[in-house]
Amino acid sequence: MAKTKAKSTVYKCSECGYTQPRWLGRCPQCGQWNTLEEAILDPNSSAAAFGNATTEKIKPIPLATVSAQENSRIETGIAEFDRVLGGGAMKRSAVLIGGEPGIGKSTLMIQACAAISKSTGGRVLYVSGEESAGQIKGRADRLKLDTKGIEILCTMRLEDIKDALVALNPLFVIIDSIQTVYSVEAGIVPGTVNQLKYCANELIGWVKERDSVLVMSAHVTKEGTIAGPKSLEHMVDTVVSFERNDDEVRFLRAIKNRFGSVDELGIFAMTENGLEGVGDPSTMFITKRTGAIPSGIANSCVFEGSRAFLVEIQALTVPAKASISRVYSEKIDSNRVARVAAVLEKKTHLKFSDQDLYVNVAGGVKLTESAIDAALAAALYSARTDIPLSENNVILGELSLAGEIRPVARLKQRIKTARDLGFTQIAAPEKEDGAQKVSTVNELVKAVFGK
Repeated sequence: MAKTKAKSTVYKCSECGYTQPRWLGRCPQCGQWNTLEEAILDPNSSAAAFGNATTEKIKPIPLATVSAQENSRIETGIAEFDRVLGGGAMKRSAVLIGGEPGIGKSTLMIQACAAISKSTGGRVLYVSGEESAGQIKGRADRLKLDTKGIEILCTMRLEDIKDALVALNPLFVIIDSIQTVYSVEAGIVPGTVNQLKYCANELIGWVKERDSVLVMSAHVTKEGTIAGPKSLEHMVDTVVSFERNDDEVRFLRAIKNRFGSVDELGIFAMTENGLEGVGDPSTMFITKRTGAIPSGIANSCVFEGSRAFLVEIQALTVPAKASISRVYSEKIDSNRVARVAAVLEKKTHLKFSDQDLYVNVAGGVKLTESAIDAALAAALYSARTDIPLSENNVILGELSLAGEIRPVARLKQRIKTARDLGFTQIAAPEKEDGAQKVSTVNELVKAVFGK
């Protein structure tokens, strides 16, 4: 008969932490009465990773008696970063930031460290496995940041990081990057699946038990996804993606956020003073021209989270090579472009099936919402017929397969934004003050192009 393992239950003093195998009325170490409570020896607990394998025995409690966390966010001092996080970084949470090399992840994090240290007075720990302390200090000096209150640790070994966390108990922790961290318990090669899961789990376990925030930067693959197992994204509370266009503009999006919306977009400009937030992007993606507007250009108004701004959609059509038409579109889904072109061809009898379609968005921002369908249709029609739209055009609406222009959410706010910026030729699927109603794609063509 197989032997059963001894029960790993001990009794721990709530006053001094003394443990022993049996319950006693009085603690032999501190002398306090009725302080010994049942606990479990769990070598897999997060506390065990920091030198204490004794954990409290967890029992279920009524959810109605639990107090919700209030005022538990830490503002990073960077408004656009806080916007994407949902109003600030939530305490006891882990954030994962991914982005291509050189996009500005380290710059954003050192700026956040300096701002948090200055505003809260709490300790901030910056752990780097990729740069030396001198390199990080040089970047901070170039950005003219106050580095008082920031502790720097340049190591790749998890055990060193755990010792620093126990000693400092920081309010804000940066790990740059998680792919460089390794533990002797999981091998000696950083970046493996086991290393990533083990090291991330140990660090997340630490922050979940304290009023701190853990931010980990992550490498990305050539496809732009975060390197490593998908479970890494499941383990953290928030996953943020750093993107950029061809200019010095950076876009910060939340792919996952347990404590806020994933619809918010943070917009930064890379300057000599680091990343600076763009507070009002209303006209940032509209090209300023001195002459007449060319054909193939249409404007629309989109929402990213709580902000509305105008975007310029650009289209170009050229005869297809070898009679095989293709769609070239990075900022708008190519399937959406093909669908809108098919509806135009069906309803307006304007042939697109023998054309190569090129679609772009000024400023490099990616558009996903359906409110741009009508503007995309107008841009394609303008490019195919070589008839330009009016300079002050803004077109709103979702395009159905039947050729209908359907209403979109927050239409009044979109129209108001366009009017406040001086755009007067507004076409929308509903009758609103300052906008012309268009119900079908044929009505849109007639209203915009006079045909």
